[in-house]
Amino acid sequence: MDTLDHQLIGLLRDNARATVLHLAAALGVSRATVQNRMRRLEREGVILGYSVRLQAPAEATRIRALMLILVDGDGDALIPLIQVEPTVRMLHTTNGRWDLIAEIETETLAEFDRVLRRIRMIPGVANSETSLLLSSRAF
Repeated sequence: MDTLDHQLIGLLRDNARATVLHLAAALGVSRATVQNRMRRLEREGVILGYSVRLQAPAEATRIRALMLILVDGDGDALIPLIQVEPTVRMLHTTNGRWDLIAEIETETLAEFDRVLRRIRMIPGVANSETSLLLSSRAF
């Protein structure tokens, strides 16, 4: 990726619905250049998709958390067992004290409690620590 790719990604982060014409004008390149770069970035898996960011009040009722998971044994074997949980939005492998980080999102605290219990009951989950996300800032 070069500087133009990074600039394009920055513009798309700011407004994923920006038209190719707008992006081309902002970058000072042709529409074809923007279209080709976007296709290449999508094909290479750099751009995974385009989404909508909601203002905090629109998500105020959602319970969001990070669950840090310590694995006893083969962490790779746990990943598919955790991924099937529909409330897990993302699953990260990491280094340090914790082996996995699950991003969880539920509608209610009761549902959140059930999710935590289900994940903790999976064989190979040795320990976990969960932190609720109180606020977030996009950049």
